[in-house]
Amino acid sequence: MSTMFTTTFATVDTVESGVPRVPIGQWIEDGLDWVLDHAGDAFDAIANAMDNTSSALTDLLQWPPAVVMVLVLALIAWAARNWRLAVCAAVILTLVIGMEQWDNAMQTLSVVLVATVIALIIGVPIGIAAARWDGVSSIVRPVMDLMQTMPAFVWLVPVVMLFGIGVPAGMVATVIFALPPAVRLTELGIRQVDPEIVEAGQAFGGTPRQILGGIQLPLAMPTVMAGVNQVIMLALSMAVIAGLVGGGGLGNAVMTAISRLDVALGFEAGLSVVVLAIYLDRVTASVGRQRKKTGTRRLSRLRRSRQEDDPPKISEHDEELNELQNITN
Repeated sequence: MSTMFTTTFATVDTVESGVPRVPIGQWIEDGLDWVLDHAGDAFDAIANAMDNTSSALTDLLQWPPAVVMVLVLALIAWAARNWRLAVCAAVILTLVIGMEQWDNAMQTLSVVLVATVIALIIGVPIGIAAARWDGVSSIVRPVMDLMQTMPAFVWLVPVVMLFGIGVPAGMVATVIFALPPAVRLTELGIRQVDPEIVEAGQAFGGTPRQILGGIQLPLAMPTVMAGVNQVIMLALSMAVIAGLVGGGGLGNAVMTAISRLDVALGFEAGLSVVVLAIYLDRVTASVGRQRKKTGTRRLSRLRRSRQEDDPPKISEHDEELNELQNITN
């Protein structure tokens, strides 16, 4: 028995300190090879769908003349906040046209928008589940920690194996890198909703689904919108890095500038990224502030309705309590 144990231990690779070698990287590589062997066609189909979606959105953004598109984006900024933001947006976006980076910028914007939508579709339900069940939260939290702390370049390796070189690989890496804020801030927003308001909904016989959709999510929307803002910013930063694997857009321009030591092209592409970041940040932040004001007013009214001593009078004069009753009916 001792001879067999000694022989087995001797065959285990060790590092200099004598600790057995743990081939985690090899296990991951073998797992990816197994996935490719058994589900390669599925990943090809996903890649084609993502490529077609991104291409269609890019064509849509590039279809009108650049000046017309600038006016459209400026109007969106005006609707989100005010005319000053619209003017600033028009000026900085016109600068992108002047640097001849408009087509690249629109391609990057399409990748960011598609990746953001995918990240929110995945992240918000996970955040809701984590807020409602502590067990889910305890499982999700270390996964999100891994996704946030892993260097961005590392995610390019497995996605290239699964999706190949091109826009889909860059988009998947972008989704992975940008997903954690959607999960974390959705969970945080729902957990911060005043328990008294939730109890009010339960008192009126609201189901968990009605309370979630009619009370918790609306009041958590400012925090959720902050998560949307962070998802967009991380997606934009990763979309540039994804240029290493053929992600297209401004990322390719940056990589071309690095390979050629083209300082002019590098600065122009970099400034275009900054312009997109400023525009997207200001617009989403403005929407988030509007949501916060609405949620704060709604919360204060619901609190006042709970503190009243005459329920019939409240139901006649407090519109928010009537709304709460309608939600739970």
